[in-house]
Amino acid sequence: MSKLRFRSGLTDFNILVGSSGLTAYGGFFKVCNPKKGEKVFVSAACGSVGILVGQYAKLFGCYVVGCAGSKEKVDLLKNKVGFDDAFNYKEEIDLSSTLQRYFPKGIDIYFDNVGGQMLEAAIQNMNDFGRVATCGLISEYTDSQKRGKLDMMRVLAKRIRIEGFLCVDFMDIYQEFISTTTQYLQTSKIKVMEDISYGVESIPEAFLDLFHGKNIGKKVVRIAEEDA
Repeated sequence: MSKLRFRSGLTDFNILVGSSGLTAYGGFFKVCNPKKGEKVFVSAACGSVGILVGQYAKLFGCYVVGCAGSKEKVDLLKNKVGFDDAFNYKEEIDLSSTLQRYFPKGIDIYFDNVGGQMLEAAIQNMNDFGRVATCGLISEYTDSQKRGKLDMMRVLAKRIRIEGFLCVDFMDIYQEFISTTTQYLQTSKIKVMEDISYGVESIPEAFLDLFHGKNIGKKVVRIAEEDA
């Protein structure tokens, strides 16, 4: 059994300075190269990276829509995290049509955490010179049959840039990340969601939950209670 905790402020800084925070910051600002007012789509938006990407994008001045796998997650993204909109991809039959509905004027930036059919649908709806930041491929890790089949003619004609990256690529901007994120935390402009499991025996289930989309925000296993 796990417990959700929604926090903001400098007490959460140790969570953000880990790989999730730097991945979100570097992936969005350095790979996506955003411009104010651009339209941003984030998949797996309630994961530890996606939930931060959406907040960075909103603070920068972008329009942000995320997708997640439950009504609870969608409500959280819209009502607590501050996304402009969100949808439950499990309730949608045609993902390309769904994205067209949420982005009638097209997508400028897609922060991809899942790959597969969602990546295919996003490419169908990208604007000219759109950017795709390939952060994760969670839908493909356990099922090779779900690998995305990209419309490369569209990628070529629209001059879409697709770039993969790793957290270690951003060590040169680590101090910039620390400084900017510290300011956001001090003013409670960024919120952190922790999904906490308890006890060493919960580690295997907590790990598997990551591959089935059961976590919300940063998955944490607490081995023992903190000292008073």
